[in-house]
Amino acid sequence: MGVEERRQQLIGVALELFSRRSPDEVSIDEIASAAGISRPLVYHYFPGKLSLYEAALKRASDDLAARFVEPHEGPLGARLLRVMRRFFDFVDEHGPGFSALMRGGPAVGSSTTNALIDSVRQAAYVQILSHLGVTDPPARLELVVRSWISLAESTALIWLDGRRIPRAELEVQLVHDFAALTAVSAAQDAEMGALMRRIAQEEPADGPFAQLAGRLLALAT
Repeated sequence: MGVEERRQQLIGVALELFSRRSPDEVSIDEIASAAGISRPLVYHYFPGKLSLYEAALKRASDDLAARFVEPHEGPLGARLLRVMRRFFDFVDEHGPGFSALMRGGPAVGSSTTNALIDSVRQAAYVQILSHLGVTDPPARLELVVRSWISLAESTALIWLDGRRIPRAELEVQLVHDFAALTAVSAAQDAEMGALMRRIAQEEPADGPFAQLAGRLLALAT
């Protein structure tokens, strides 16, 4: 097995272990055993668990960022719902690792780790803006989108702690949350109001945004 092929194998093995348990609970010996090689050979390819964790995190962050990529087809609400389903697929597959990453794992404070986390958030931010057709977002829109990304992260972490709410309900709720955050901002600002009207005009009667509006109207009557 070539050097790069072996490195990629070790990254894959480590990512699988880190996905099942917190990285603090995974030892180099376990990684070596799962990869079918000796402990010294692991150190031949990576100087320590931190560097291997960061390499696994890089692969995971690339995967997560890719899940925010969505074709610009159909209404926004349906697009966001598909993105949330893929996001929760990732959270479901990498639960302990995702939790350790967001709450703090062995690489807390590492500039590499922080940069990778920020790169995923930025990728999600850019993708959402592209779906809104905005290249130079006003301050209120930036606040809405970045707040919603943070909300998705915290919702996923809470869900992982017991999974007490059905996942499908949370996926829809997060799409509704995006609409709600946008609507509140639209009530304060004419530019956001115009954006909200454009989104609403493109939303079908059975779409998630329209469903939220219907439920809110029912509560008010």
